[in-house]
Amino acid sequence: MLDMELIRKDREAVATALAKRLDPAEVTRALDDIQRLDQERRALITEIDAERQRRKAEARAYAEAKRSGATPQPAAPEAERKQLAELESQLDDVQSRLRSAMSELPNLPADDVVAGGKEANRVVRTFGEAPAIERVRDHVELSRALGLVDHERGVKLGGSGFWMYTGVGARLEWALVNWLIERNIEAGYEFLLPPHLLLDTAGFASGQFPKFYDDVYRMDKQSAPRGQFLLPTAETAILGAYQDEILETPKLPLKAFAYTPCYRREAAGSHSDERGTVRGHQFNKVEIFQFTLPEQAGAALRAMVGHVEGLVEQLGLHFQTSLLAAGDASASMKKTLDIEVWMPSTGKYKEVSSVSWAGDYQARRAAIRYREPGGKQTRFVHTLNGSALATSRLFPAILEQCQQPDGSVVVPEVLRDKLGTDRLTPTR
Repeated sequence: MLDMELIRKDREAVATALAKRLDPAEVTRALDDIQRLDQERRALITEIDAERQRRKAEARAYAEAKRSGATPQPAAPEAERKQLAELESQLDDVQSRLRSAMSELPNLPADDVVAGGKEANRVVRTFGEAPAIERVRDHVELSRALGLVDHERGVKLGGSGFWMYTGVGARLEWALVNWLIERNIEAGYEFLLPPHLLLDTAGFASGQFPKFYDDVYRMDKQSAPRGQFLLPTAETAILGAYQDEILETPKLPLKAFAYTPCYRREAAGSHSDERGTVRGHQFNKVEIFQFTLPEQAGAALRAMVGHVEGLVEQLGLHFQTSLLAAGDASASMKKTLDIEVWMPSTGKYKEVSSVSWAGDYQARRAAIRYREPGGKQTRFVHTLNGSALATSRLFPAILEQCQQPDGSVVVPEVLRDKLGTDRLTPTR
């Protein structure tokens, strides 16, 4: 959520930044509505405060008259007494509408984030070279030949967009998860295993609600009166765990990570570059997260990007890192860099991690603050998150980039001890 004070003081700068993401006419309408509601809110607060002061003055005069033996002034008519309740009801309504309007505004993109969609993304780093493969087999063909993934039984169990890892494939998936957990612990992140069912307050805090309210798997209202949904990413859980807290300044940056399956209602992949495990309704992901002081955020973003790039490098995969344009990044984020692995079968790069800086946007929604030692005033922390990593896309990238002419796949060196082999060979 944006800072209302910033909109009051520098609407033009806010409008210019939002225009990187939204149509300028839409921005004007939204800011006009927000400022009108803000003026109504402030006028009602002034009127309510004046009415309360009047009543306090009447009460003091009445008490003074009783003490002095004078005849007290008659109490205000009942109609006037009801007026305060009516004003307070109006204020509640205006504040609710203002909060709703503010919650629908996206974050302000960072200065170096350009307007536009995917076409405006900019590659900022490339690691290695695309492997030269004479006859490229895609990951679906390879996973079937190697006995790693049972797509048909996955669909039988869960429907379209689901799969089942089998045998060595299940072991490879679990080896990836465990290796990532070990590397993130080494990098100083605290390991969390959060609930998979979250309250709606966590979805609002992260910025997914209200806009993407219907894009998650939800519990029915009878079963979950407070509203519950299956997490689409561990980012939502880690952020939500610290809602309404004041963090200790000396402990910042606070670094945490979680392993969870992720559950998403988005359309399962049918295009050639989204087949197999590349896109589905349930997949495994390890997510890193940082809560920082504002002045720590820039260094934290660079460190997180470097950490994720290092993980993909250690797997020996060719990849590129792209700075996303405003229209291609999450609405909650000021700045996002995608780490994208090369998929030989499609000749395209696929994102395995988005590392993002939200500024204080999420912290405002979640009321997560910090207080300087010895100080009284609190400020909002900055939040950053990134996948480290999404295994359902690492898995096919390893198969495709490491495939051999005889149909086998060379196992990345860092995973060989966990699998007990350096090569996966066809079972049929």
